[in-house]
Amino acid sequence: MLFDQRVRTELHDAGVDPATLREIEDRVAADARETAERVAAFFDAQDTVYSDMELTHSSSEHPEHAVEYADLFTHSQDVHGFLRFDTWGAYVEDARVLDDADGTPTVVELELGQTVHDRVRFAPDRERLE
Repeated sequence: MLFDQRVRTELHDAGVDPATLREIEDRVAADARETAERVAAFFDAQDTVYSDMELTHSSSEHPEHAVEYADLFTHSQDVHGFLRFDTWGAYVEDARVLDDADGTPTVVELELGQTVHDRVRFAPDRERLE
């Protein structure tokens, strides 16, 4: 449920009917599913990605990561899951895909939790991160 009970009450009092609320929530959930699918497809299509993550053991401004898999799911408007690289992995939250002019995904931006605790951008080449 996108709107908590307090927000639902205020929207209802403002004249928004329950059917409209459901329609909005369905659209937002569908958008989250599409984002999760696009992020997973981005990583599935790459053997290696580059990031703007600061790594203490890397001398590169944009370190290289060998992709194993992205396992994502949605809950209402939220995208969650796990991103696994060759030697490490991290929980994923709040993903978005940044497209180029023709709609091709060029960069994926994620909130990596627990092991990283940072917002990180990933791209198929270093140039897209500059």
